Amino acid sequence: MDKVKNRSEIGIFALGGLGEVGKNMYVIDYLEQLFIIDAGILFPDEHLLGVDYVITDYKYLEENQHKIVGLFITHGHEDHIGGIPFLLKKVKIPKIYAAGVTVDLIENKLEDYPDLLSKTQIVEFKSHFIFNFKGVEVSFIRLNHSIHDSFAICFKTDLGTIVHTGDFKIDLTPVGPAAEYEKLANLGTQGVLCLLADSTNALREGFSESERKIGKSIMELFSKIENRIIVATFASNMFRVQQIVEACIACNRKIAIFGRSMEKTIEVGQQIGYIKAPKGTIIEPTEINNYEPNELCFLCTGSQGEPLAALSRVAAGSHKYIKLIPSDTIVFSSSPIPGNQEGVNRTINQLFKKGANVITHSPLTDTHTTGHGAQGELKLMLTLLKPKYFIPIHGEYRMQRVHADLAIETGVKNENTFILENGDVVAINEHNARMAGHIHAGEIYIDGTGVGDISSSIIRERKALSDDGMFALVITIDSKNKTIPIDPQVVSRGFIYMKDSEELTKGFVEDAKSYLLNEMSKVKLVNLNNLKYGLTEHLSKIIYAKTDRKPIVIPVFMDIANK
Repeated sequence: MDKVKNRSEIGIFALGGLGEVGKNMYVIDYLEQLFIIDAGILFPDEHLLGVDYVITDYKYLEENQHKIVGLFITHGHEDHIGGIPFLLKKVKIPKIYAAGVTVDLIENKLEDYPDLLSKTQIVEFKSHFIFNFKGVEVSFIRLNHSIHDSFAICFKTDLGTIVHTGDFKIDLTPVGPAAEYEKLANLGTQGVLCLLADSTNALREGFSESERKIGKSIMELFSKIENRIIVATFASNMFRVQQIVEACIACNRKIAIFGRSMEKTIEVGQQIGYIKAPKGTIIEPTEINNYEPNELCFLCTGSQGEPLAALSRVAAGSHKYIKLIPSDTIVFSSSPIPGNQEGVNRTINQLFKKGANVITHSPLTDTHTTGHGAQGELKLMLTLLKPKYFIPIHGEYRMQRVHADLAIETGVKNENTFILENGDVVAINEHNARMAGHIHAGEIYIDGTGVGDISSSIIRERKALSDDGMFALVITIDSKNKTIPIDPQVVSRGFIYMKDSEELTKGFVEDAKSYLLNEMSKVKLVNLNNLKYGLTEHLSKIIYAKTDRKPIVIPVFMDIANK
């Protein structure tokens, strides 16, 4: 990175969240201070085989932690708070600033890490709070999203004000508190130096539907369904959960909760009063057989087709409590996150095969609305704030590109819009803005309990195994006498069925023996590592030539000369 002139320039960059939908983390660098915005995770698509989720590589923050003044959280979704435990393990964060339910969700997450919870200071802010740092005043603007307590964060400096919207939509009839549009308008009147804004729905024209309209649709839908209802939705969408609860109360249905994240959401939501249900409305899973089908609603995780989530297990017939019957109605009150469509379709197909009635969002059944603004809302935000510089964030490149075009339509100069990749640095001074180089902004894979021990090479190996399988040779060798006393043993997994391919397998064994004997005859001392590498390359070429496939070739040597 070029030297950001700390007294006269503001550095802005992302460590995650650009060119992708997830692992959001943005940084403002001013007067030798780092202001971090969000610390999320990314849910992997199908090419990241076996990976649970992806986090940002915090190397830059580790190297500059003496400059960090705090972590500011826009809202409580996993792609904004899911990385916090991993960040705290690596980097000393003086304070975490969060609002309302987000505080509870972070604390709930850190309960699994008692050592982190005890030494982490979380400061709860409200929309009228102001925090002062050296040359920077931080304030907040309440906005609407698909979770309570979502805020834009404003950084007022001597050079001008930087606004980070977080995730937002313009909802004029919200279920929760209204957004503070007057604050946005006042900021626009005063002048905004740079706007960083959510690009997730930049490809969608018009305006998104109000959450209140979905509540009415769910109420109407529930009143028409005669037997059991199984609803899958995002666990974190407490507005939607409360509307489902209200529909169940109106239709005299009991609610059973399935899925750990859904249970946590209900627990946190009831504690802070965002989810209200009369005593006896929510029942234990063990009680469901005490009620008639028309008296039950099951609220489940698994709206994204996650293999281990409650609805996926219901669809597969492996759920402990719920066994599908043909009269069941499954309602998807969600839409697939980019990359999850295949898993969702697989779950829906399984449900149909078992005879269930499946309802997904469509023009005829409004069971879901997005929490992200479409083009009309994005242009309204740009028009209200009138930024001098604009950086589209939170989205894939095509979303960022279209969002930048929308900014130009609303009056931002073309040369003042910056479509960045993770690690790209924009430096802004009182006269202009410039690209100031690039910092390290990699990613780390989380696989089970392993953090960072899954590299891109391992992912490539998993991909190769899934595509073409494995071909292993266990070779007994006498390196002293340079002989192979017995034929190599073959192990094939996912490559060829050996009983049907005896001639082919025998040919590979003979090729391996011939190569090894020839190579050993050329040297005075046999080097097993060199033999292993050479045999792998040699066999891989022969196998590809004969089968047009590229399995992982693994030679295993047992040297009897060392016994």
